[in-house]
Amino acid sequence: MENNIKHIDSRDVKSAVVNMIKKCLTTPDPEVTARLSAIADDDTLSLSAAKLIVENNVIAEERGYYACQDTGQAVFMVKLGDRVSCPGLYDALCQATIEAYATARKSVADPITRLNTGDNAPPIIDVQLVGGDELTISYLAKGAGSENMAKLYMLKPSDGEDGIISAVVDAVEKGGRNACPPLIVGVGIGGVTETACMLAKRAIMRPLSAPSPRDDVRRLEETILDKVNALGIGIAALGGKTTALSVAIEVAPTHIGMLPVAVNLQCHSSRHGVITF
Repeated sequence: MENNIKHIDSRDVKSAVVNMIKKCLTTPDPEVTARLSAIADDDTLSLSAAKLIVENNVIAEERGYYACQDTGQAVFMVKLGDRVSCPGLYDALCQATIEAYATARKSVADPITRLNTGDNAPPIIDVQLVGGDELTISYLAKGAGSENMAKLYMLKPSDGEDGIISAVVDAVEKGGRNACPPLIVGVGIGGVTETACMLAKRAIMRPLSAPSPRDDVRRLEETILDKVNALGIGIAALGGKTTALSVAIEVAPTHIGMLPVAVNLQCHSSRHGVITF
């Protein structure tokens, strides 16, 4: 620590991120596996599908297999403390992606030519500048099946909570069957368009056991979860009571004339991790 600045070696970042990615791709969120294992009261087909998903996750972890053939596009959400110096951070994240995905399916292509980059790089990197001397890197493997079902709703402020609930239920009703349910439903409310979308992505990485610390937001999460599960889509879209395992909402202040609501669906193969330096 010099002049109150914390210096972090980007080589250490690369090594740690490579290990994190490899572990995440073979070990889906343990909370998801645990919740699926605990389901006892649902339709017969849904229970059978839940059992198969759990079995798949256990085998993947034990044998080091990829939990899903779609190893996703690497998304990094970086919280960079304003007293942190890490020269080479961008290159470290790119090289970590290339190394960790070396044996994975190559799923990243130019959007116009559709030519594959051949190495799953570059990753998506979102950086938040925060106070302090910590560097936190969150990783998310985002598959196309769930990401294709994302929605952005530009509501009127007068639409209020009822409008938010309707928007989220609409997104799940229209896209939930194609997003490999049971789902983690991430909702971003506020800011501007891109703020809401990134909030929704951050929300799906929140632990299932960690509801919003705000009472009003937590009640909204519970209400939406009940309504989403009442849709009857069910596990693997086979019908039943478990369309979503959780609804997580993140909020940010917004303009008095706006109410942006983004919905990001995450499949049951929820692969994410976080590391702090």
